[in-house]
Amino acid sequence: MSLPAAYFRAAGNGFAPTPLAQGPWGQTISGNVLGGLLGFVLDRDAGDPQMQPARLTVDLFRPAALEPVAVRTQVVRSGKRIKVVDAQAFQGDVMVARASTVFLRRGEPAPTDIWTSEIAIPAAPPPDHDDARPMQIVAHGAGSEPSSDLTAWQHTGPKHAWVRNTAPVVDGEPMTPFTRAAMAGDVVSSLTHFGPAGLHYINADYTLTLSRLPVGPDIGLTALTHYSSAGVATGTATLFDRSGPIGSGMATAVTSGGFSPPPGR
Repeated sequence: MSLPAAYFRAAGNGFAPTPLAQGPWGQTISGNVLGGLLGFVLDRDAGDPQMQPARLTVDLFRPAALEPVAVRTQVVRSGKRIKVVDAQAFQGDVMVARASTVFLRRGEPAPTDIWTSEIAIPAAPPPDHDDARPMQIVAHGAGSEPSSDLTAWQHTGPKHAWVRNTAPVVDGEPMTPFTRAAMAGDVVSSLTHFGPAGLHYINADYTLTLSRLPVGPDIGLTALTHYSSAGVATGTATLFDRSGPIGSGMATAVTSGGFSPPPGR
């Protein structure tokens, strides 16, 4: 049986998830897919070529069923240099997630001789790589061969990843750079909270900051920190494309069992 062409199909005033939207925590919509949908709608409703989507925060309130999702957007502030837009995802009358985006007006670059931490960027997947899966994560770990089943993260050393989404979020709609970044931002949690025993944390939110939009279909991540206590964890990572760093990500999470990536991911 052939796979659907996208994660969602337009359905009336909302979006109906296809089987691709199922996440690794059971019969629910994946957090990265729901975040991608919120990013898609924010980009569609509020995107401006003169303004950079500099910060996206996604709150994942509750498991979203594999049922239609309606997204509402609201401009909170619209100024000359700053625009803030919120989005809320509903299933029926229940809000399952929300997002907030800060857009900043682009201008002349400032001096760049400012200190920042150096990061290791692993070898990128081949640019002409043709993979039938809708989303591919190539996991890189210290002393391990890259893997698509995330086993390269099962250690206590540095971890990296390359993420490539080949399927659009909404059928018939192009995958924008901001939408790709919104989906990759959710990977910060699994990357930073993965350990020798696998993944035992599910994220409650994630925040993505972007100095520029990614170029091309591949977005990489390097884990920077993981701190946890009493079942609560926080993690941070740097995001980059083939040209270099583009921003940062942060995720909070709580302990939860049952992580099992769907077959073919």
